[in-house]
Amino acid sequence: MQKVIRRPRRETTMGYLFISPWIIGFIVFVAGPLIASLIISMTNYNLLSPPQFIGLQNYAQMFADSNFWLSLQVTFYYALLAVPVDLIVALVLAIMLNQNVRFMPLFRTIFYLPALLPPVAISMLWIWILNPAYGILNTFLRTIGLPQPQWFLTPQTTVPGYVIMSVWGLGTWMVIFLAGLQNVPAELYEAAVLDGSGVWAKFWHVTLPMISPVLFFNLVMGIVGAFSFFTQAFVIGQGTGTGAGVSNSGLFYSLYLYQKAFSELQMGYASALGWALFLIVMLLSLLVFRSSALWVYYGGESSS
Repeated sequence: MQKVIRRPRRETTMGYLFISPWIIGFIVFVAGPLIASLIISMTNYNLLSPPQFIGLQNYAQMFADSNFWLSLQVTFYYALLAVPVDLIVALVLAIMLNQNVRFMPLFRTIFYLPALLPPVAISMLWIWILNPAYGILNTFLRTIGLPQPQWFLTPQTTVPGYVIMSVWGLGTWMVIFLAGLQNVPAELYEAAVLDGSGVWAKFWHVTLPMISPVLFFNLVMGIVGAFSFFTQAFVIGQGTGTGAGVSNSGLFYSLYLYQKAFSELQMGYASALGWALFLIVMLLSLLVFRSSALWVYYGGESSS
């Protein structure tokens, strides 16, 4: 049997001392507010008077709140459209930028640059691009004789407008996919060619399984990002004068939470909305994690 080596107490104390800034930061900025929000979610609290404990009434109120269900519907609709579209576009761009051609570093930089822009600036830019009267996209559609949607000014095209805008900031996903593609062993492609595999067969049987961990990571992060979508909806709603969109067609869950917390000062109800969002995202993430055993591969082996 191996002899257990006990660390000197001084060394252990120094270790805790070095990580104490992280521990203090986690308690003060993460664990503390998390516990406080759970307590506040069981109170009637408007910041101007002491909180009054009301138990689970805030959670019960959600089921009778039509805007709660509407915000969930809008957010799920956006997630169902944006996450697959963004994943596909980011993967296609990564494959294109993984080619060995001249000026490829320049092309990679150009495609990644939009991801560095602040969300507020991106929102203001897309208010102009998707302007029904003089926006560049509708001008292009008019030139080729296609219909020009009203985008953020009609309920039917509000969420699709946000989906189109989301493609603009795919630089981070693209870079992650690109890193995964560059780690695929060239020997696997050579073996596939010897077996007579074409381009599609190589992609389906070699590329996709080998980058499945990267795809899994981007999928989880995409779900989290879709359900926390806020800044663009807030800025565009204010910039177009539609608030949460025409007929609340742009009432995303995080935007509704913000309205309850900082416009109506219903901090208890807003905290309950936050915990409901946490549970929804956690359940969706767990479903993705559970399904990963069927399609995510690590070193040629299916994940357990």
